[in-house]
Amino acid sequence: MLAVKPKENVFGERARNLRDKKGKTQEDVANAVGLSRARYSHYENGRVEPDIETIRKLADYYECTTDYLMGLSDIPSNEDTSVREEFNDPRTDLMFKDWKNMTDEQKEEALEMMKYIKFKYGDKNNDK
Repeated sequence: MLAVKPKENVFGERARNLRDKKGKTQEDVANAVGLSRARYSHYENGRVEPDIETIRKLADYYECTTDYLMGLSDIPSNEDTSVREEFNDPRTDLMFKDWKNMTDEQKEEALEMMKYIKFKYGDKNNDK
């Protein structure tokens, strides 16, 4: 006979932990994502599994990845907020939009130029 290990409720545990960190009630979260409090409670307690759209809504609400909620990753977010802000700057886009079309030699030269600029002006991140 094959022994089946009980399924862990990773989604529910993570949803509960994220909710607690935000200091919200189940009612608060349910209202924010368009669910009944009872339905949301079922997700946290592992009685019901959410559909993909609900997982996406909860990931947006908790500002984490869907992979984290589902237990596929132990890292809540795949982006540092400061990195996201930097890459939303149009100047950054201008600098890197052609990177994929550059030859290896051109990429190496660009990296050397960046190293020179960093050396010339110092590392501003370490000055803080």
